[in-house]
Amino acid sequence: MELHSGARVIAVQRYRIRTLAIHQHFFVAVILGRKGLYTDAESIEALPSEGLLVARGTQWDVVNDPAGQHCYETIALTPGDDILREFDKLPVAAGTVPVTSAHRLRVDDELMDAMRRTLPISEARPLSDALLKHRIMEVLILLAERGWRFVPGEALDWPDRVRRLVAQRPHGEWNVAALAASFHVSESTLRRRLESSDVTLAALVREVRLESALGMLQTTALPVSEVARRCGWDSHSRFSAAFHQRWGVAPSVVRSRLKETAQPLTENG
Repeated sequence: MELHSGARVIAVQRYRIRTLAIHQHFFVAVILGRKGLYTDAESIEALPSEGLLVARGTQWDVVNDPAGQHCYETIALTPGDDILREFDKLPVAAGTVPVTSAHRLRVDDELMDAMRRTLPISEARPLSDALLKHRIMEVLILLAERGWRFVPGEALDWPDRVRRLVAQRPHGEWNVAALAASFHVSESTLRRRLESSDVTLAALVREVRLESALGMLQTTALPVSEVARRCGWDSHSRFSAAFHQRWGVAPSVVRSRLKETAQPLTENG
C-alpha cells in the first residue's frame, strides 16, 4: 500500500502556479493566509479554518497567498487509491457525496488536529506505515462525517503508470528502453500505448520532473540547486528557466520562506 504523510506548505509571498493538473485526490487545510483555485469558469478560495477537497482529473491555476499575514501555511494530504478503496468499504462512507471537482469546507479543531497528526515527526523520523495508515484513515472518517469522500480510481492508464514510476526517481535517465524493461513490455508496445494516449515520453518525463520539483520546493527545506539536481537538471539556470516557463513563477519565489519556518515544515504541529 502506497502511503503519503501530510505535508506542510509555507510561503512568505504570494505566487500563482499556472495550469496545475491534479493526478491524485487531495485535501488541504488552511492555517494562515488564503489558498485559491481558479479556472476560466470557476474560482474557489479557502481562508484559515477552512479547507479544500480537490478531485483528480481537474486542472487549476493555484494561488498561495499570505493575504496580509506573516506567511501562508497549509497542511496537505494525498490519501492514495489503496487506502481509499479500503475506506470505501466502511459503513461511514455510505451516503457521502463524492468529490468531483473542488469543494470548500470548514475545518474545526478536531479535523485540523487530525491533519497535523499525519505530518512526519521530523525528516529523520517518518511515521511508521501502520501509524500513518491509521492517521490517514482518521482524516477520511472525519471528512465522511462531514459528508464527503474521495472515490478511489480505477486501474492506472499508461501515462499514469509511467508518471508514478518516474516520480520515484525523477533524476533518472528515463528512456523508452529503461521504462519498457521496468514494465516488462517491448519498446514498441510502450511507444504504441503512449501514442494512443496522445502523449510523448519526453514530454511526460519533463512534466513529472517539474511537478516533483514544485512539490520539493513547497514541502522541503532543500536549496533550489539541490532540488534541480534531484529532478534531473545539472544546470541551476536551465532548471530555473524551465520551471518559470512551466509554472509561471520562479523557483526562488516558491522557495522563499521565513528562516524560522524551516523547522516546522516537518514538525507535528
